[in-house]
Amino acid sequence: MNEDQDAKDDAKLDEIVRRGPSGAVALAGISTAIVIAMWFIFYFAVFLPRGVIQ
Repeated sequence: MNEDQDAKDDAKLDEIVRRGPSGAVALAGISTAIVIAMWFIFYFAVFLPRGVIQ
């Protein structure tokens, strides 16, 4: 019985690994988008209003 349970657990693990790291990729993409959005907000709110510095 223990071997049967181990086989089922291995099959579940193989299925999870086969699907790939989609959650990690999604998290990285969202984080990157947030950082880029913050950069644009900072650029348009701080640098452009100051104008050209001479």
